[in-house]
Amino acid sequence: MLGIGPDGPVGGDRGMRSPEDGTAAEGPLDRPVRQSDPGPGVPGREAERAAWVALASVEGLGPVGLGSLLRRFGDGRSILAAAATADGRARIAEREGTGRGIDPAVVDRIAEAAAGGQALMERVRELGLSVVTLEDAAYPDRLLELELPPHLLFVRGDPATLSRPHAVAVVGTRRATEYGRRTAARIGVAIADTGATVVSGLAVGIDGAAHAATVAAGGSTVAVLGSGHARLTPRAHERLAATIVDGGGCVASEIAPDVGPGPGSFPRRNRLISGLADATIVVEAPTRSGALITASWALEQGRECYLVPGSIGAPMSAGCLAFLREHTGLARIVADVPTLIEDLGLLGIAETGPKTRIEVGLGPVERRIVGTLGRGAATVDELVAAVGEPVATVLGGITLLELRGVVAGAYGRYRLSGRLTGREVA
Repeated sequence: MLGIGPDGPVGGDRGMRSPEDGTAAEGPLDRPVRQSDPGPGVPGREAERAAWVALASVEGLGPVGLGSLLRRFGDGRSILAAAATADGRARIAEREGTGRGIDPAVVDRIAEAAAGGQALMERVRELGLSVVTLEDAAYPDRLLELELPPHLLFVRGDPATLSRPHAVAVVGTRRATEYGRRTAARIGVAIADTGATVVSGLAVGIDGAAHAATVAAGGSTVAVLGSGHARLTPRAHERLAATIVDGGGCVASEIAPDVGPGPGSFPRRNRLISGLADATIVVEAPTRSGALITASWALEQGRECYLVPGSIGAPMSAGCLAFLREHTGLARIVADVPTLIEDLGLLGIAETGPKTRIEVGLGPVERRIVGTLGRGAATVDELVAAVGEPVATVLGGITLLELRGVVAGAYGRYRLSGRLTGREVA
């Protein structure tokens, strides 16, 4: 694998041009250089961090191109200094080995970034983001194992969430069925109950259901963006992103804060979703789905991959079924949630892992759901209207309440059951 294409990992011939970078991708140049960590307080450390932030803001300069420049110039500050002169810009543009070099338009953008580097750092601070680079001890070890790790991550929330001992990605289509959302929520809650972290992409549909259910269960979750933080996509999940951070998780992106999503930004994002996890689970996916790109990345990265098979003939399951057929012996079927947890090796880790808030009462969303159901059975749409939260959040709350035995559903309607029947919630 030599680069990032619009459909996932690409590779093969030396000299293949990576569509994400202004340079050709080739063998040893693909892997970014990790500089030695100079330690806190060393002069120039923050200046180098600011240089990397500036370079990350350059459209068309992805991990392959930036890695090549760092290898040639030694550090980010030297790249920006070179961009300030005509001779330096010519050196940046020249090709290395058999590569094509940096596109002149990208070189011009590097020069522009050099002039605005400090303003970019002020913007990062204004948005409450932290910057984790390859030079930092806090950089996730899982990403260091990748052939194309990002040089830096912009993180909102606790960066330590990126490095928890156990992490599983749960992804799927944006056009999820109710069955798919409920399945994603069940899997998210089950993973959270073990103390493991759930990783996903904050998209509507399966991703949102997995995030929301994990937060509702008191677990930690990581959302990886295909855009900058100030251009969060989708806007409908801004509240969910805030809830993830408030719950002790984080939202991360390798894309500069004010950069919006582009044609290749989601395949880049997908490699990080699978890269931050020990295994990837695809819940629902049509034949052409970004979730299948994430599954491809997982296999490329040597990580485990699981798919919920779904019904024959169901459009939202067609991609999962085709992937299982095409990757026999590599991708595995999700037969049921308890078996999945066993297959993931998560049985028993809860005893030594952090306790989750599922043990200590109901959260505000669950309380509002219970209050609504106390006035009579309700559909999901009725609960969404009454609770005032997104569908994914309400579904996550319903799943948590079902697992705790206090809500039951039948034929699309939900009611209180068990110990909450006829009782008020304190």
